[in-house]
Amino acid sequence: MLDPPDHGRIETRKIWTTTELNGYLDFPHLGQAFAIERETIKKNSGKRSVDLAYGITSRSPAQANARRLLEINRGHWTIENSCHYILDWNYDEDRCRIRTGHGPENVTRLRRFAIGLIKSKGAKSVAQKMRQLNKNTRLVFDYLRMTTNSCARRPA
Repeated sequence: MLDPPDHGRIETRKIWTTTELNGYLDFPHLGQAFAIERETIKKNSGKRSVDLAYGITSRSPAQANARRLLEINRGHWTIENSCHYILDWNYDEDRCRIRTGHGPENVTRLRRFAIGLIKSKGAKSVAQKMRQLNKNTRLVFDYLRMTTNSCARRPA
């Protein structure tokens, strides 16, 4: 599968799928195994790199053929990249100075939790909602419905 040129590179992906390994792999609900080869060529230098990734899925070939598995795999990275973008844009995470012990992991989990909470409340823009909540601490408690006299009361 050939993608249009993007970010100064041309990427070609190939996939191989099999059910021949299902009897050998101890994985509950295994549907099929696959290998994806990604060949990337940088447009400005012509430098070529090849990456090979292996995976398994619970989806049978009838549920997801090779083309569909490529789409699902590509969609996973879209989600991952959009989450990273939100973290970096709203928290400037790439410049975070927390680097020792469990600190980086714990702070990232708290940030992801906050983003997930904002999204679960139906906010159209995480960044806009964060700016609004940062301006007024009381709004945070009302937004989360954490006080008995919140503006947005829970049904009894």
